[in-house]
Amino acid sequence: MNLTSHVQELRRKHQALSQEVEFESRSPSADRLRIAELKKKKLALKEQIERLSTH
Repeated sequence: MNLTSHVQELRRKHQALSQEVEFESRSPSADRLRIAELKKKKLALKEQIERLSTH
């Protein structure tokens, strides 16, 4: 897997997490701990994407 396709895959995962956070947040029985974990994963992916994109 080359760098470009790797970054694209990370962006796809980031977008999927965004959708999952949105879905969880709209749920009447939203699990705040789950949402916080998803947001941490999303942030880690964003940081990794930024690191790879600057190289």
